[in-house]
Amino acid sequence: MSLTVRRLHPGDREAWTPLWDGYNAFYGREGATALPAAVTERTWSRFFDACEPVHALVAETGDALVGLAHYVLHRSTSAIEPSLYLQDLFTAPGSRGMGVARTLIEAIYAEAGALGAGRVYWQTHESNETARRVYDRLAENSGFIVYRHLLS
Repeated sequence: MSLTVRRLHPGDREAWTPLWDGYNAFYGREGATALPAAVTERTWSRFFDACEPVHALVAETGDALVGLAHYVLHRSTSAIEPSLYLQDLFTAPGSRGMGVARTLIEAIYAEAGALGAGRVYWQTHESNETARRVYDRLAENSGFIVYRHLLS
């Protein structure tokens, strides 16, 4: 499989949407618990807004998108260099096991370096064993536990 990673383009919306929907379904955001359409619309528009720190890469083979990586570049109180947070990473089910996630993460590392970031980090659910096997080869598990409190 010949795999290419590139920035998301505005013309990719139709091919990106099933990946985005698959990512959200994996984390239980489908049907009655689906993200509101306004969130998807705002997310999409942020990728192409120069004032937003939200960006997207996609992996493609031939003319099909087979993976996505969304990231946020942000400041930190513990470093001078910015940090790159890999917020969303997803591989199309039919393309799993072919190195898509690894290739996207390596592209994220290159992007972070080009942007002057000092670190790349991400999180996944503890039950995501398949992805964690890949992640354990590409990064260090920091051991941190994530707490959250939703305000709406």
